[in-house]
Amino acid sequence: MTDPRLDRIAELLTLKAEGQYGLSTINQRQHALQAAWLAEKAGCPDSLIVASLLHDIGHMVHNLGDNPAEDGVDDRHEALGHAFLAAWFGPDVTEPVRLHVAAKRYLCATESDYFSQLSRDSVLSLSLQGGPMSAEEVAAFDAIPQAADAIQLRRFDEQAKVRELQTPTVDYFLPFVARCIQVNQRDPQQAQQ
Repeated sequence: MTDPRLDRIAELLTLKAEGQYGLSTINQRQHALQAAWLAEKAGCPDSLIVASLLHDIGHMVHNLGDNPAEDGVDDRHEALGHAFLAAWFGPDVTEPVRLHVAAKRYLCATESDYFSQLSRDSVLSLSLQGGPMSAEEVAAFDAIPQAADAIQLRRFDEQAKVRELQTPTVDYFLPFVARCIQVNQRDPQQAQQ
């Protein structure tokens, strides 16, 4: 018997991830797989590999199109993704997902060359997401226990935009997901609401 939670995640990553990833030349699935593969190659724990795989799942559970930022809309995909994943995963997976946009804002405020490394779509969305953090926001972000994981995820996110890069498949990463799913969480249907 398969786990319906794994089935739902596999469905999103295979059927809903065909859409273009922002303004880049890859799709959502390729971006997710590249981010997870970078995390695995870096020796990250399963939780950060899964967070990397699922960090943009919020894009797959809304109906705002492939690139709402281009229309001037912040889709708040990090909050949508966090809400979706919180039904099944603990904070070691969900918090880096929730914080990966804040981590971009943080890095733009704390590393002088980070902004110049952003892709065109990341620059566009940054303007909708509040721009670089203020000194007060930086201090508050530093105090969050999962801040370091969110920053690492953000770095994988920026690197995971390589056209035609061969990566492992969705099925390859499902055992990582299975190991991170929490026991006795809410019914999977609730996460879709």
